[in-house]
Amino acid sequence: MSEAPSGADLGRRLRDGDLSVAPAVLNLVESRPAQEAGEVEALLHEVAPGALGGEARAHVVGVTGPPGVGKSTLLSELVRAWRERQRSVAVLAVDPSSKRSGGALLGDRARIVSDPADRATFIRSTAAGDRLGGLAPATRAAAQALGAAFDVVVIETVGVGQSETEVAEVADTVAVVVQPGSGDVLQFLKSGIMEIPDVLVVTKADLGTVAQRARRDLLATLRSIGERATQVVCVSSVAPVQGFDQLIDALDAHRAGLDLPARRLAARRAGAVADFHAEHGDRGLRALGGRRAALRALDEEDPALEVPALTRALEARAGAT
Repeated sequence: MSEAPSGADLGRRLRDGDLSVAPAVLNLVESRPAQEAGEVEALLHEVAPGALGGEARAHVVGVTGPPGVGKSTLLSELVRAWRERQRSVAVLAVDPSSKRSGGALLGDRARIVSDPADRATFIRSTAAGDRLGGLAPATRAAAQALGAAFDVVVIETVGVGQSETEVAEVADTVAVVVQPGSGDVLQFLKSGIMEIPDVLVVTKADLGTVAQRARRDLLATLRSIGERATQVVCVSSVAPVQGFDQLIDALDAHRAGLDLPARRLAARRAGAVADFHAEHGDRGLRALGGRRAALRALDEEDPALEVPALTRALEARAGAT
């Protein structure tokens, strides 16, 4: 039986564009026993901007929204549309955890339709565990690693409402999916989840007038709060499938307008605070003066540091307080 590749080897292979190592990468970052921590850090070091000569190639897209809105069906069509544009796609579908096994309960990989023979598409369900931010503990590391090789990395989060804002700290672009005629469209604009969208997606465009009315209502409300730049796109995942080219164009336009190095630096620092909090809890954050104080403290650290090194810097500061 061959020995599993090291974290550093996996990182180098991702840098070389080897998409076939994606399952091994996920297995490594999801296992995360103490003895593997060094391997995960070695992996992340090999895919850090310093090793890549700049930020990772992938467009990291967060897809979120309320339960039952049809995110997985939408993603099936969105993945197909990306592949038609010859873009490789990795999807990290974060599911609720089974209380019995700790594994992914719903298995979004089974609900997202893709060609199993297509080696440029990778879909994995991960369990959210006890994290309330909509992300599994390993999602940040997985997105950073796979971003070195894939053109698009999608993070589909658990539909749990306002607590999903954590995805905004990881993704370059966040798409929030809403359903017309549900009575929730405008309510979302008043809730925490609607503080984060870069693109709004109205499903069931096949309903015609109902979907267009929802789009107009969203656009009017966005204008009223000064968010005119946020695009609202109507799509239909059922025949006739429509709107996905426009959706990809909207996602691309948002990415093109980003200061990507600044966005990714903020994501790494937020990841360090999240990992520190997961390990040391509220008491640890209080020792640093709270989350905002922790982020300010990381402003003083070397921008080239990866998440594990930033997390250790916070631990050192907490021990000194």
